[in-house]
Amino acid sequence: MKGVLLVNLGSPNSPTPKDVKPYLDEFLMDKYVIDVPYLLRALLVRGIILRKRPEESAHAYSKIWTEDGSPLIVISKKFYNKVKAKSDVPVALAMRYGKPSIESGLKELSEQGVDEVLLFPLYPQYAMASTKTIEVLAEEIRAKQFPQMKISEVPAFYNRPDYIKNLSDLIAEHLKDFQYDHLLFSYHGIPERHIRKTDITKSHCKIDGQCCVTASPAHQFCYRHQCYETTRLVVEKLGIAKEKYSLTFQSRLAGDKWLEPYTDIEINKMPNQGIKNLAVVTPAFVADCLETLEEIGMRANEDFKSHGGENFLAIPCLNDNDDWVETASNWISQWVATDKVLA
Repeated sequence: MKGVLLVNLGSPNSPTPKDVKPYLDEFLMDKYVIDVPYLLRALLVRGIILRKRPEESAHAYSKIWTEDGSPLIVISKKFYNKVKAKSDVPVALAMRYGKPSIESGLKELSEQGVDEVLLFPLYPQYAMASTKTIEVLAEEIRAKQFPQMKISEVPAFYNRPDYIKNLSDLIAEHLKDFQYDHLLFSYHGIPERHIRKTDITKSHCKIDGQCCVTASPAHQFCYRHQCYETTRLVVEKLGIAKEKYSLTFQSRLAGDKWLEPYTDIEINKMPNQGIKNLAVVTPAFVADCLETLEEIGMRANEDFKSHGGENFLAIPCLNDNDDWVETASNWISQWVATDKVLA
């Protein structure tokens, strides 16, 4: 029997330092997130970062927390329930960090008789710290606990025409009543070394302004290329002029070189460049979360206006948008019928 496991990032159980700390520990101690030797990672995370970050993050989470809980979890459940209602096979929901876990998701499917699982990471672009860590953990759990189970994976869907249409339609809907000077595509940042580590050619990804637009097998796993390609396809579909949009990366950690340009720095420059009305979309996420609601919707909004900006629009993620649900359900149906994923 076939079944589907939808997987998103995850969230702490509550917006308190007590619950945020173990969540951050699990997240930051992941070797695909902070990819340095274990002892150095433990020193950085447990000796430095976790001394202050839980309280700071808990405060940020408290600003977006809802009566029903974490927005990411609430939205993911709504999306899951809609997809489940449209599917003819069992569907489960899991988070890479926190609960419900990937282990519990695979167990839930196994108990329903599922022995062929479609692993569906809810990330449009491929990255070590998102897609790969989900795939690796799912395979480790499968090998230990469900050896008869077969796992197939939904690849990065950053350039799929149906996804691009869903994203473009969403952006157009929110821009129709907003006279914007500029549309910013803000993607989650990653260290530059992650780009080089996922380069299957071991030579293409130089992050030099040309590698991402020069055809290469490396693009299959290149997060930077995929971010630029998502942006290119959307602006092409919406007919947005070159001078009316740009791309940046957010959420970096100090002490390392991350993908540039940085969202916060660029946003703060914009009012002096004549950009008074700014719209921001965050296509690295399909569900609104801390990085979209608090970092962009609140902090970036405040910073933009404090530097002379006038109007700021944070465009929501696809969330449980019915067209996006239909697209994801169609991909699942195709796999069920043909064993092919995004063929």
